[in-house]
Parts: sequence; C-alpha cells; structure tokens
Amino acid sequence: MPFPYEEFDLSGVRTYPLQSRVSKTRISDCARPVERGGTFKNWFESLPAILGGSDLRKVVRAIVEARRRGAGIVWGLGAHVIKTGLSPVLIDLMRRGWVSAIAVNGAGIIHDFEIALSGGTSEDVDEALGPGRFGMAEETALLLNEAIRRGVERQQGLGQAVAAFLAQRNAPHADHSIAVAAHRHGIPLTVHVAIGTDIIHMHPAASGAAIGEASLRDFRYFTSCVRRLEGGVYLNCGSAVILPEVFLKAVALVRNQGIPLDDLTTVNLDFLRMYRPQTNVVARPVAGTRGAGISLIGHHEVLIPLLAAALVEED
Repeated sequence: MPFPYEEFDLSGVRTYPLQSRVSKTRISDCARPVERGGTFKNWFESLPAILGGSDLRKVVRAIVEARRRGAGIVWGLGAHVIKTGLSPVLIDLMRRGWVSAIAVNGAGIIHDFEIALSGGTSEDVDEALGPGRFGMAEETALLLNEAIRRGVERQQGLGQAVAAFLAQRNAPHADHSIAVAAHRHGIPLTVHVAIGTDIIHMHPAASGAAIGEASLRDFRYFTSCVRRLEGGVYLNCGSAVILPEVFLKAVALVRNQGIPLDDLTTVNLDFLRMYRPQTNVVARPVAGTRGAGISLIGHHEVLIPLLAAALVEED
C-alpha cells in the first residue's frame, strides 16, 4: 500500500534548556594560544583536552606512573619508525630510563644494522627491483646472517646476538643504533621474524634453523618482559601485523600462568587505524580489566618526538 505525501506535524516537538544538557566540549577543555617564545611545556599544556589531545596526555600520564611504580614500559617498533629517523629520540629515552624493553620485527633489525654499519638505510625498492638488485647489499646479507648464527651458538636471542655483534665490531655509526644502545644499557631487545619477509632470507647465508631458534628464544624473552607489565605500558609503534600478533600471544601465555595483567595500558601509535593493532593491542588485552587501550593516530616522525619531549619534561 503506497504512503501519501504528508508533512510530519512539528507542533508537538519538545525542547529543553541548553544549560541542562551534558556537552562533550566545554570551554575548559579548549586549546589555548601559545605566546611567541613559549616553551614546549607551555605548548603541550595548551593542547585541547579533547580526543587526540586528551589521549596523548593519558599516554604520558600512564608512562610516568608506570615508571614511578617500577611497572615497566615496553616499546614495540615497526621498521618504519627506524626508517623515519627516530632512533636518536628512542636512544635518548633509553638513556633517560623510559624504556624497559624493546621488540622489533625482522625489518627493524635490518634497518638498525645498516644504519650502524653505513649511516644509511632504506633502499629505493622501485628502482632496485626491476634490475634484480633489491635486497642484495653484501654486508647486510653476509654479516647479519653471520651474527645470527654466532648468537645461536652462544644460545642468544636474535636481538642479543645482533646487538653484541655490532658493539664488538665497533660499528662506525654505533651511536645511532638502537641495538647497540640496548646492549650498552642492559635493555632487552627482541626480534620477531616471519621467515621469507626480510631481505636477508633471500641469501645462501641465511639459516632457517638459526633464525627460527633465535627468534623463538626472543619470543620467550619478550613474554617474560610482558609478564612484568602489571601496572605498566606497552606501546606498539608502526607494526601492523607481526608485533600485535606476538604481543597477543605473550599476553595469553602470561595469563595462562595466572598473572592477570589487570592494570595494563596498551597504546597503538600509527598513521592509520588498522585491524590487528586495534584488536590485538588496544582492545583485547585490556577487555574486562581495569586497564586501558589508547590509539594515537599520526605520523611516527611527529608523534613519537612529541611523546618523547613530554616525557623528557617529566624528568
């Protein structure tokens, strides 16, 4: 049966006083202009207490409180974080005591290794793929695989092995290496590898047995770090798949052993909101607990220095 053309009767619409309504944006939450010559602290405190501004403050407070309680701050770093030049910022945070452990994926340790050896990394894939040169840098292929094999002989994890190799070799640019800094400061560095995803796997020098054994050992080291995160913070910066999956499995193992991780803050920091980080870092690990999951959206090369500067101010 067709409906008729009939205007809705608005004569009975009800209203209420504006002041009686709960509003999500208040003047007290608004941003404040910064005067010329102001400090970073002035600028940070001027941010609106709304959405991203509020979330960034929450992350800073959680990290500060975690350090105050000795609860741990673990950073998961995707390779893009290193490629965008953030190693000096993270090394400074390590020196200042804002890092309890670091986890990277396979590409992350490759970029760090190349920076330490040559002062540069991140080849032009589009230019190199056609002529067959992509991933064929000799030092990366031979020396990194050698470091992994040596580490397995010493029963080390992959992160330990590469960090020790670079430190002992006196790499020319070791001061810009996250791995070397972790070695010097006694901070656990774990590397989580998916076989076939990294350029060093393309070479005859690669040993699946050594890579697998070293990375599995690192998973167990990482799980021990996660076990200590009651009241602490885990930050996933720029890893879309590998580290969110590894973190979720570590949380599952820890809870299997009766450790609730009931007051954990998880943070995902990336320039897109993606399924696995949002689910496996921000949502699932804190569901049904007193913990909190926070998503910060923005470019690593901007957000991580901002976060680091706010933490430095707390020193």
